[in-house]
Amino acid sequence: MSVIEQVIEQVPDYNQFMTVEELNASSRKLKERFPEVVDLFEIGRSAQNEPIYCLKIGNGRKSALLYGFPHPNEPIGSVMLDYLSWKLSENRELRDMFDFTWYIVKVADVDGAKLNEGWFKKPYSFKHYVYNYYRPAGNEQVEWSFPIQYKTLKFDKPTSETQALMNVIEETSPSFIYSLHNAGFGGVYYYISEDAPLLYPIFEKAAQDQNVPLALGEPEVPYVTQFHQAVFLMPTTEHAYDYYEKYSKTDPATIIMSGESSIGYARRFNKNVFELVCEVPYYYDQRIQNTKSSKISRRKLVLEHLQFEKEDMEQLISLYQKIESKIDTHTKFQDALKYFMESFTKSYDARLQWAQTSEELERNATIAEKFDNQIGNRSYSLFKWGMLYRLIKSQKNKDHLLSKTASQIREMIDSRIEKLQKKTEFKVIPIKKLVQIQLTAGLYTCLYTSLKK
Repeated sequence: MSVIEQVIEQVPDYNQFMTVEELNASSRKLKERFPEVVDLFEIGRSAQNEPIYCLKIGNGRKSALLYGFPHPNEPIGSVMLDYLSWKLSENRELRDMFDFTWYIVKVADVDGAKLNEGWFKKPYSFKHYVYNYYRPAGNEQVEWSFPIQYKTLKFDKPTSETQALMNVIEETSPSFIYSLHNAGFGGVYYYISEDAPLLYPIFEKAAQDQNVPLALGEPEVPYVTQFHQAVFLMPTTEHAYDYYEKYSKTDPATIIMSGESSIGYARRFNKNVFELVCEVPYYYDQRIQNTKSSKISRRKLVLEHLQFEKEDMEQLISLYQKIESKIDTHTKFQDALKYFMESFTKSYDARLQWAQTSEELERNATIAEKFDNQIGNRSYSLFKWGMLYRLIKSQKNKDHLLSKTASQIREMIDSRIEKLQKKTEFKVIPIKKLVQIQLTAGLYTCLYTSLKK
């Protein structure tokens, strides 16, 4: 068994996620244990003035930047990074396989991660996840607030958390970046910054070895380029701009309200930087990998799902407007909801135009695409309702309308979850398997990158 295989095999049987303090405490302990190999330093402060820490491990010629919590509801990667940081520090043979200096940021969005900690210790309950979920507004997300200037679009207001990562990128010019995302419901899929056929069998095997299906349904965004099954070119804000330019009658800069991702910024300092995103789900249904043809057209399913989104968002907007005057305590939930409501409204016409005219939607949908449109993707709508519920419950004002609305939302969420559970087996994936998938993909991609000229 190779060193990499041993490291993957030895992943512990995690049954919960780590809090921000637990992750930071582990980093401090690691520094104390291996002072000659490990450095720990602050790279910036969060919006609420919490420290953002970075581990530096080894002393290779090239630099690798790995960061967790690019979105604060995505904790799997932080567990993987904690495990990897210990293995790299204690195993010289593993370090010597790569000519890298490793920069590991376990928690990129400290404030957001803390707002999700309510479900970290009960990760296998979808309902508990919904009621303790938080995701920032797009222009406040670490991953999507890097500066960009493209055609009519200019975004130059990175969050303090994004600025912290920018500092590392500027100082180290990384050759490899691993942004640790994860999905909610579906299968495993990958984003990479360039075509890399040598990696595709490894990516497939990483999921197969853990008996977790690949996501072979609808891609996350319609403008993504597919390299291989479940492997896509990493979408950028420039791609989104070109998509809206084609399908919208308005200036795309008025639709896009956020910035660029890390790959766009990193290319300013190293044009050959290679970036990987390995999206792993918490829950899955085997239908997500069924590529047999269904009896319904993909266009019909996409349009039906878009109509569902429209009606659902209109209901949320209407309810929010009724209670807005009663809100007396500002929270990040309010900022996020306002952003998502505005973003949906601005982008809807372009998405509808694409759904009505795109040639790729003319064929019948696969079973996987049908599942995504009718079940998988619709599960995500519950999260914004969960944030609205949390917004109301966080208010000091105990107005009757707020209490009544909170009860109404809770009843709706519970009802939808019950219906969802009747439509799918809702299998829960052990955290160990998800960590092993991300670890496998990351280590072999890092090896691939280290061997590139």
